[in-house]
Amino acid sequence: MKSLKKYSKPVILKNGIIYDPFKSKKYKSDILVNEGIIKEISDSIDNIDAMEIDCTNNIITSGFIDIHAHFREPGQENKETLKTGCLSALSGGFTDVCIMPNTSPPIDNPESVKFILDKSKDLPIRIYPIGAITKGQKGNELAEIYEMYKSGAIAISDDGLPVENGKMLRYAIEYCKMFDIPVINHAEDVCLRSNGLMNEGYTSTVLGLDGNPDISESTMIFRDLSIAEYTNGKIHIPHVSTAKSVEIIEEFKKKNVKVTAEVTPHHLFATDKILLDYNTNAKVAPPIRTQKDQAALIKGLKNGVIDCIATDHAPHAIENKECDFEQAHCGMIGLESAFSLSSEILLQNGFSIYDVIDRFTINPSKIMKIRKKGIQLEANADLCIINPKKEWLFSKDKIYSKSSNTPFLNKKMIGKIEMVLTKKHYFK
Repeated sequence: MKSLKKYSKPVILKNGIIYDPFKSKKYKSDILVNEGIIKEISDSIDNIDAMEIDCTNNIITSGFIDIHAHFREPGQENKETLKTGCLSALSGGFTDVCIMPNTSPPIDNPESVKFILDKSKDLPIRIYPIGAITKGQKGNELAEIYEMYKSGAIAISDDGLPVENGKMLRYAIEYCKMFDIPVINHAEDVCLRSNGLMNEGYTSTVLGLDGNPDISESTMIFRDLSIAEYTNGKIHIPHVSTAKSVEIIEEFKKKNVKVTAEVTPHHLFATDKILLDYNTNAKVAPPIRTQKDQAALIKGLKNGVIDCIATDHAPHAIENKECDFEQAHCGMIGLESAFSLSSEILLQNGFSIYDVIDRFTINPSKIMKIRKKGIQLEANADLCIINPKKEWLFSKDKIYSKSSNTPFLNKKMIGKIEMVLTKKHYFK
């Protein structure tokens, strides 16, 4: 198991290939870090008082940013806490994580935002709360959006619950224009979804499970983007899962509508055939869909229709998954396996390793306006060291989350996060 340590003396990262996604710059050099700050970058650094880490054949890059994760605290600490979520993030190369508001109670007021920020200030990663769109995430009344923003909320969302009332979403988008933060709506028409448990299609028919049709997502995305166009406001589409959705987003981007979009590693990597053994750990919302959808998502990510990769890390207790498929909760953990899953499928489809890194770093930083200086002198040493060719087994002892609900357990992975430096700590 890796461990988190606070370094008491300077650290030298030697012989690595540095890739700065914020400057699209790649070069070979050493890096000296002290007190959480980059102090020197040069061809060869020697310091007898420093701890040396050999990064031969490794890529040194900026720490990853996840703009969509669930850390469950407050209220569901049996599934995840801010602390265990941090360790899970570090294991996957993430130094910055935006957390969704569907906690218990929801993050729908400035006091809740302050609670998250106060409790996370001494944790080893940077946590950014996302506030709820509506009070209690009930869809009836706007939450205290401006007050949450002033307290530190980076965006608003009722994630997991779509804002069904179009007028309410319009009000939220118009209101957020004043302080330029994105509105994130869970794109799902609940009437069309009905009792759907997985993607509606051949596989659901074979399994005898109620299906969730792809139009439940695409029709809601069309509505949301139409509202964004009408209001000239900003909207972000989470966890895109269908080919039709990609097509609609592309159409609105061509019209210069202010829309960004994300895709998860599991939607990129898998198809609905992953459910042929009724694996409840692959039951997610939106559901994993067909090979046609998978191909469209990869293409959309490559050509910029989809902007970034986000994990939708969703930990659940054992009893929420080891049960009948109909009763199982939706969601899987994703932080620790995100880079390996994504790079494996994307490298097979014409991406370079640096293209993949961009989707985990600079692109999400632009969406959420998380300002990063990149790899330069006097910048925060939020660094991720990757061995892109190393094979490893994603076993239970590699999981730092409180939960282990993933269908990729015991999968051989390619591409290993060797080490992360952040906030005067290293995780190795």
